[in-house]
Amino acid sequence: MVIDLHPEFGLELTLGITYAYWLHERGELEKVRTVKGMKPFYYFCDNVEEVYEHRTIDNKAAGLDNLPNNWIHHNAVALFGRDYGELTIEEQNTCNGRLDYSKWSVPPYKETYSTEKFNSDKPTIFVSNRYNFEHGKKPLGYFDIPFLNETFNYLTENEYNVIYKRPKNNEFALDQNEMSALLSGYTDIVSDVDGIGHMTDYQLTEYYDDVTLMDDLIISSGYELPTDTNNYNKIQLQILSSVDGFISMGGGGSLLCSMFGVPNISYFNTGTECQRNDYFGEDNYYTKMSNHDFYPILDPVSNIEERGYRDYTELTKKIREVFNNG
Repeated sequence: MVIDLHPEFGLELTLGITYAYWLHERGELEKVRTVKGMKPFYYFCDNVEEVYEHRTIDNKAAGLDNLPNNWIHHNAVALFGRDYGELTIEEQNTCNGRLDYSKWSVPPYKETYSTEKFNSDKPTIFVSNRYNFEHGKKPLGYFDIPFLNETFNYLTENEYNVIYKRPKNNEFALDQNEMSALLSGYTDIVSDVDGIGHMTDYQLTEYYDDVTLMDDLIISSGYELPTDTNNYNKIQLQILSSVDGFISMGGGGSLLCSMFGVPNISYFNTGTECQRNDYFGEDNYYTKMSNHDFYPILDPVSNIEERGYRDYTELTKKIREVFNNG
């Protein structure tokens, strides 16, 4: 079997790689054709061709129709034998967030990429942010600087190390939303911080002894940025394998963070996850990514637009509940 696809990153993780690994376990995976930089994610395949320069949000063009699950938000046909629109409300609620797991297996990235290189004498929390166009609209779903400042303060005061990641969209193959953000100049999150002044999220990390940019860890591993995407992803997987918990923006980054068997608190606001009932019920695909505690915090975009700001109250409460170094 040949896997040939170039969808959004989160869809490739959840729908493509899980099928490829299932085939590998049965000796049925012949070759993978994917986007540049993805070889570390397909470490189990000896024949990986990186033929695509970019990703696409067009699922059909991306090759998803050739997979057992070709839509990330449900697989109604596999679960109920009928299209989603033909289901009762109760059946739809049961279906939301669930896939067909009969040909689905998650690669053991943590066991494969674990290394002592990034171990620490204190527990480490990985904060995964993003700053992209979403569904053609300007960035709305992200961790702003006041939230980051408060979160970094809390974690470091409670004896945690923090690793911060927020891609600048020059590290890997992009989809249309990521390209739109880059071309429109959305490259930095900026704000004023009391007592310090105007700064970016990257500059904020410099004010903490125990907060490190993931980019700096990649540079300290001997790679200049922007580096070859395979090197970037290999070191990223090693770093993620070493941490003790995640705080993530919902989407592809959160799905990646869900693959390492440690708690992941994830903030959702612009996706289908916020719109469909019982999306995070039993057997949702985020939870199935690994044996971990997954905590979704929902702040729908309609609420944000009505009130005029993102409300991190429940997210902050959950962070203090889960990551208390007790």
